[in-house]
Amino acid sequence: MLSPPLSPRIRTNLLRWYDGNHRVLPWRAPELRGNAYAIWVSEIMLQQTRVAVVIPYFQRFLARFPDLASLARAPLSEVLRQWSGLGYYRRARQLHAGAQWLLAQAEGEFPRDFAAAMRVPGVGRYTAGAVLSMAYGLPLPAVDGNVRRVLQRLAGRALSPASLEKMAQSLVLPRRPGDFNQALMELGALICLPARPQCSVCPLRRHCRYQLGCGKTSAAMPRSAAVPVLKTLHAHYGLLRNRRRIWLTQRPASAGWMPELWELPEITADQCAAFGVRLRLRHAITRFRIDARVHPIRQLPQPGPGAWFLPAEAAALPLTGLTRKILRRLQFLKPG
Repeated sequence: MLSPPLSPRIRTNLLRWYDGNHRVLPWRAPELRGNAYAIWVSEIMLQQTRVAVVIPYFQRFLARFPDLASLARAPLSEVLRQWSGLGYYRRARQLHAGAQWLLAQAEGEFPRDFAAAMRVPGVGRYTAGAVLSMAYGLPLPAVDGNVRRVLQRLAGRALSPASLEKMAQSLVLPRRPGDFNQALMELGALICLPARPQCSVCPLRRHCRYQLGCGKTSAAMPRSAAVPVLKTLHAHYGLLRNRRRIWLTQRPASAGWMPELWELPEITADQCAAFGVRLRLRHAITRFRIDARVHPIRQLPQPGPGAWFLPAEAAALPLTGLTRKILRRLQFLKPG
């Protein structure tokens, strides 16, 4: 654990580095500073998703739902449509449910108290700490994967969740707690990388037990979780067209994967044997890599629920990310 005298120097060095090196991101825009709703949306989107992917989704989402009330009052289908392609759709459902809960229970404002924030659907310790520190300036820690790695390297050893929380809390002060939390995250994202940390340019190198010598042995380095191997799934979809319309089906509400989203009708490998391949592409989602093939068909091999849609109508649906990608490749939907 860090000794108390080091804490002020860590804060000073880290904030100085952050002020001169942080990335310019839309949720950090001056007009959104202190906006708990926008910060909450960004934190939910950033879970398990790269910053570069999130940026355009965040901008479109805020343009469509500029405040908590507009999100809470929107139909779930519209929220899912705006989320389409970002993946992990459970996040969108929880965000929508959380907004409705806040509108009904908290007069449409994100709580300023940690215990109250934890009662919001879909909000855990990290999200509560991140939003309350960044929006309201409360001295609360926010320990995500990047912060966990930075703190363990500073300490020179693996730490339990309770020890990580305690260490993070010891570093946070009322002065700029939100910026400090973001600085730790930024350091982990840009400098303190999982495989090849750039110790020579790290602002905390003089305080880091890993960099000062502990890291010369493999045992001193807290091991990152192994990168999961994506399982390849093979999928076949039927392309059924009627002049300018296309046939789409909706996944059932009971589906364990992407419920209620719209997609091309899926057909079996045996059923598609008589059809050619119009398009083949790959698409990664969660733990899977999908090898998708699209086959032009004249009728569905078996009856199923669905409907005909014009391009503008299909664009307004909550489509699966793979379906949206397919329809853009087929030039049925406009890119973007």
